[in-house]
Amino acid sequence: MKKPKVAWAITGAGDKILETLKFMLEIQKNYGDRVDIEVFISKSGDQVVKYYGISSDIETNFDKVWVEINANATFLAGNIQLGKYECMLIAPATSNTVAKIAMRMGDTLISNAAIMGQKADVPMYILPSDVEEGVTITQLPDGKDLKITIRKEDVEHVEKLAKMYETYIIKEPKELVGVFEKHFPK
Repeated sequence: MKKPKVAWAITGAGDKILETLKFMLEIQKNYGDRVDIEVFISKSGDQVVKYYGISSDIETNFDKVWVEINANATFLAGNIQLGKYECMLIAPATSNTVAKIAMRMGDTLISNAAIMGQKADVPMYILPSDVEEGVTITQLPDGKDLKITIRKEDVEHVEKLAKMYETYIIKEPKELVGVFEKHFPK
């Protein structure tokens, strides 16, 4: 019997990437014998995972890892639509990816797959980097802090996504564990 599959998409967001990886490694350890987690990395995400020095951690701990070539390569959108994945995680998601999904612009591997998945009622779990308006501090790869201001326009896209059918906004990487508990109870 084939194991169910989950698509984990990584965009170019550096915010919460290290913490997301930490929880995904824990999930892989606890669910890897029952669930296949396939990793899909956007072009910008590929730069970010290299910049943060975690690309080898991802490649070592997850069996299938693809990097975006174009909006359809590795045919993720089609496989999502065909029901080959139980759900899709986009963690972390840039404000650009969030806006594209909210505005129905499927011009990247991840935004295209998310939109097609929504059309096929595949549950989407999105961890946006910009959830609440205001000033926030994020960490750079060298450990230094970076102050950024999240604007209302970015938050409006997140709110729009939250209203979409089978689309769930998660605010912290630790909530990823709950996704697996929900879909794959022991």
